[in-house]
Amino acid sequence: MMEDEELEFVEDLEAILHLTPEVQLAIEQVFPSQDPLDRADFNAVEYINTLFPTEQSLANIDEVVNNIRFKIRRLDDNIRTVVRGQTNVGQDGRQALEEAQKAIQQLFGKIKDIKDKAEKSEQMVKEITRDIKQLDHAKRHLTTSITTLNHLHMLAGGVDSLEAMTRKRQYGEVANLLQGVVNVLEHFQKYMGIPQIRQLSERVKAAQSELGTQILADFEETFPAQGSKKSGGPSIVLRDACLVANVLDPRIKQEIIKKFIRQHLSEYLVLFQENQDVAWLDKIDRRYAWIKRQLVDYEEKYGRMFPEEWYMTERIAVEFCHITRTELAKLMRARAREIEVKLLLFAIQRTTNFEGLLAKRFSGCTLNNGPGQKKPETPLEPTNPFLEDESGEDNVSEKDEDLDRPKKPKAPDNPFHGIVSKCFEPHLYVYIESQDKNLGELIDRFVADFRAQGPPKSGTDEGGAVLPSCADLFVYYKKCMVQCSQLSTGEPMIALTTIFQKYLREYAWKILSGNLPKTSTSSGGLTISSLLKEKEGSEVTKFTMEELCLICSILSTAEYCLATTQQLEEKLKEKVDKPLMERINLTGEMDTFSTVISNSIQLLVQDLDAACDPALTAMSKMPWQSVEHVGDQSPYVTSVIMHIKQNVPIIRDNLASTRKYFTQFCIKFTNSFIPKFINHLFRCKPISMVGAEQLLLDTHSLKTVLLDLPSIGSQVVRKAPASYTKIVVKGMTRAEMILKVVMAPHEPSVVFVDNYIKLLADSNPETFQKILDMKGLKRSEQSTMLELFRQRLPNPPSGPDAGPSLSFSAPTPEQESSRIRKLEKLIKKRIQ
Repeated sequence: MMEDEELEFVEDLEAILHLTPEVQLAIEQVFPSQDPLDRADFNAVEYINTLFPTEQSLANIDEVVNNIRFKIRRLDDNIRTVVRGQTNVGQDGRQALEEAQKAIQQLFGKIKDIKDKAEKSEQMVKEITRDIKQLDHAKRHLTTSITTLNHLHMLAGGVDSLEAMTRKRQYGEVANLLQGVVNVLEHFQKYMGIPQIRQLSERVKAAQSELGTQILADFEETFPAQGSKKSGGPSIVLRDACLVANVLDPRIKQEIIKKFIRQHLSEYLVLFQENQDVAWLDKIDRRYAWIKRQLVDYEEKYGRMFPEEWYMTERIAVEFCHITRTELAKLMRARAREIEVKLLLFAIQRTTNFEGLLAKRFSGCTLNNGPGQKKPETPLEPTNPFLEDESGEDNVSEKDEDLDRPKKPKAPDNPFHGIVSKCFEPHLYVYIESQDKNLGELIDRFVADFRAQGPPKSGTDEGGAVLPSCADLFVYYKKCMVQCSQLSTGEPMIALTTIFQKYLREYAWKILSGNLPKTSTSSGGLTISSLLKEKEGSEVTKFTMEELCLICSILSTAEYCLATTQQLEEKLKEKVDKPLMERINLTGEMDTFSTVISNSIQLLVQDLDAACDPALTAMSKMPWQSVEHVGDQSPYVTSVIMHIKQNVPIIRDNLASTRKYFTQFCIKFTNSFIPKFINHLFRCKPISMVGAEQLLLDTHSLKTVLLDLPSIGSQVVRKAPASYTKIVVKGMTRAEMILKVVMAPHEPSVVFVDNYIKLLADSNPETFQKILDMKGLKRSEQSTMLELFRQRLPNPPSGPDAGPSLSFSAPTPEQESSRIRKLEKLIKKRIQ
């Protein structure tokens, strides 16, 4: 019973002493301790084991027990002291609270006393400063009154003086006085309700109106209407009158400018009337020479009469341009049939040169009626090589007399661009038609020159190079584009682009495609040789070295045209107005040149392919069943290698500038040759074991040559592209696997079939039958093998995972017999 009670006591004690982790953490922070007895996870057994790790340590048990009892008594004493100390805590707390409340009441009393004293001090300060504020207000009102009276005195005296000076035409004094009177009058805007102030304002307005009328009359008297002789020189009175006009209504200034410019250009309208010979385009220089003299005359006589901010010289030049544009447009509409290309270009060139001079001399601020206009920043130098040094080549065809003329700024930098030359745009169809005719003649000349000079000679720098006519064509295109962009950046540029497209296609057809060598299979008529091309022993005429060089030259030219046409499209889009950019598209022409490139590569492939056909035919006719021993490579392999060594170095050297297309040629030839080689392998039947070994040796030799094809016969050995090497390895490995299957014994059948499926991975029964034919098996054996082959085939995957067969397609015997029957019918029709 005692033990049960003790256990219950321990359990109750543990429940009482169990503290939450937060409380335990707070205790550890307030009373940090390293004693194991103070830990929350205290384990008595572990603690005892620590004190008595061995049996010998039990000898000190009495000392340990005494120490623990001592700690217990000390804890009891501490607890007792704390409990006793808390006996009077409640009474002490109440006493401290009462003392705090008394201190707060005393503090509130002191704050109230301070507030009362502050209010009394504020009231005292207000009484002291009341008189000072009144004095400040009185001073401010007095100052305003004195200032207003002074302004009123100035206004009254100024108005009287202004009226007197106006009657005496003392414009120099009036200019300064009027500005001052107007400024002073602005101070009285809030006093306009006072009759005297309103009367002074009306007198000022009347004086301004009288000054305007008087100044206009003075200018009319000095510079009379059209038909009257001008005065000899400027007037000091009028110079001062212009200063007054700056202060008056802006309409007065505009009227003075308008009348003076009209009178100054009246002689121009008379000299260059529509019925005068000097008014036509061939004498357009005289118009610009006349205005240059007038501007110099103005600067000498009237340059100081008008203020600089009026920009009178520029205004005269701008008005001259507007009049000239209107008169030229009217004149060209009346005499449109007399406009020729040379005359039109002459007039436009002289006009754009004059606009360039205006841009150098003036800022163009009067064009927008603004106080000033910054010239646009110079654009960055173009990086496109198609039109580099464009500004220096704009006028390469001009006469020597024009070499010293100023260079015309580009249109975006010239605020005067088109101010006169815009009138020529409706007549640019003459220029466009002329360029159409010139380009047609240029293409015809290219055709005639090619026929006269013949194809590029082998062994010369011309072989494989870009045809000179190509560079001439794009140089002419460049000149036309620059010239047209100076004339207009609108619809004429679109029309010119259409002409460019037309003759790019003609160049591709007549010069490039039209001069590619013709083969017997690509000729228009149906010949016996073309019908028998597939027949054994047929031969196709091989290209000469000159013809190979010509094909490479045409390919290089087409590649140059393709790249340059793309640059031409970009430059045309830069030159034309932004809303019209989408209408410029030379994609069709670039596709045409790409077709020429593809056809050229195909011709080179066909030529080399056809040269190798007799050797492959000879291979298929050899008696492979009677071969007794394996020797060096067969003669047909030597023949194939010879043709490759003859053609490939010539093609590579002539396509040195277009390396990627040489790689395409190698890839296309390999894709054509390897399937044909495998088809001829299938025709070699029956084959003995030794014959198969000889063919395997020949196949390895051809594989080595094909891998080395891109650099064959070259002093500089380059590694073939990975894409090309992959094609060769894949195709020739298949040929080797076919021969290895042929070499394998056909007994037992299951092993042979499984070996075939493993090596060739071809599920086509026709290919398997060809292998059996090569081995020379009888039809009965072949039937058994084919049935076993179908049984041993793995199930083909269905759906999107189904992949194509790895075999190269070859015509079946039924297809071959059908083709022969069609051939016989075609021959009979041709004979009839």
